[in-house]
Amino acid sequence: MQICSSKNILCCLITCSLILNLLLLVNVSLRSRSWENSWTRDAMEEAEAVASIHCSGNGRAFLDGVISADHGRPVCECNACYGGSDCTQLLPDCQVDADSGDPTFLEPFWVKNAGSSAVVISGWHRMSYEFSDGSLISEELKKHIETVHAITGNAITQGKHIIFGPGATFLLHAAVHSLSHQHSASASLSNVVASIPYYPVYKEQTEFFKAEDYKFSGDSAKWKEDNDYLKTSSNIIELVTSPNNPDGRLRKAVLEGPSVKKVHDLAYYWPHFTPIPEPADEDLMIFTLSKLTGHAGSRFGWAIVKDEAVYRKMLTYIELTAFGVSRETQLRVLKLLKVLLHNGNGKEMSEFGHNIMRSRWMKLSQTMSQSTRFSIQQLEPQYCSFFHQLRTPYPAFAWVKCEREEDRDCYQVLKNLNITGRAGSLFGTENRYVRLSLVKSQHDFDLLLRQLNKIVSEERDDVTVMPSISSAVRENT
Repeated sequence: MQICSSKNILCCLITCSLILNLLLLVNVSLRSRSWENSWTRDAMEEAEAVASIHCSGNGRAFLDGVISADHGRPVCECNACYGGSDCTQLLPDCQVDADSGDPTFLEPFWVKNAGSSAVVISGWHRMSYEFSDGSLISEELKKHIETVHAITGNAITQGKHIIFGPGATFLLHAAVHSLSHQHSASASLSNVVASIPYYPVYKEQTEFFKAEDYKFSGDSAKWKEDNDYLKTSSNIIELVTSPNNPDGRLRKAVLEGPSVKKVHDLAYYWPHFTPIPEPADEDLMIFTLSKLTGHAGSRFGWAIVKDEAVYRKMLTYIELTAFGVSRETQLRVLKLLKVLLHNGNGKEMSEFGHNIMRSRWMKLSQTMSQSTRFSIQQLEPQYCSFFHQLRTPYPAFAWVKCEREEDRDCYQVLKNLNITGRAGSLFGTENRYVRLSLVKSQHDFDLLLRQLNKIVSEERDDVTVMPSISSAVRENT
């Protein structure tokens, strides 16, 4: 009996030990799982709490916004012409801002896809300077960019290199710097040229850096007319914007020859702004996320480069000036492109953006057609290989001309009428022109259209009153 009892006690102890160990393992597993989920849950709750802050539809609160001393939450950041703690106050005599090319018109698409486009980043996400392969770019993101171009049909990437940079503006200077050093043995400067009207940053950036290797040399069309580029042995770098900023026209290079190098700025070459007649197949092409998805604040662009030597020089420039693009930005861009490709292979977002731009242009054209004081550019429909049909361009900007002889400074004319645009002189042309942005939020566009309708209505009233005054004068004489 004693031996048997001892055996039973031993069995009980072993059984209890096994049960305790099993419970311990289950507890550790549950704790581990609970920890794994808790940080994502906390992040989700924090983001959703800020997103739910009521700003009357005239503003928005952000996680990184200023914290209110009253309630300890981020304050509402109000849209233009609105104020107050919840953005309900419409500010009187507010100046309408149509200067900025801030592409927030696509925000509703991302609100609609809030869950699939959200990114939760751990505190230890890619803390290293480089990826595991020693590079500064995400190979997965690079593949997605190539897929986007292949599906959209707006650029050929096969047999070319792709470089990431913190925005297209940065990459433009990297390209000019690299191309100017291709002929470093030459004693003369490289001439940077662009056809008028050109994007102001081309001149501003080139002159700002005051480089010893290149200078801004004006209108490329004038160079061609005078055959100046054939008489010089210096390198020429032509910046080609297509669709053009500010007038939305599809453009080709003007200059040709062994001394001419070209940089094709294709920031707006997407189906929501323009028909895509064919894929671009140039030696150096620059694109930006801001005009594709609207995420200007992420500061992400990419260059597609054919020449190995130019690619290496641009890579060196980026490594020495910025050391690549942040890993958080690349992760966010990857997530956005996944959403874009998942939703109808890019057609859903392109159609969404196209419909908004089409609606805005139709309303703007209707208003401006009633004016003899102002006019806007007219663009012809073209076949779009992406949508497989004839489509009218609906560019990001209205290129407005003041038609009255006395309205020589169109920028000031509109500013006096409470609209701020961008003066034509900045684009290398006369001040009779002004650029108005059409890619801001719906709220901003509505304010712009309301003010333009008011101006045109007053113009028509003036025309009606004038004959009446003339008649009255004749009757009294």
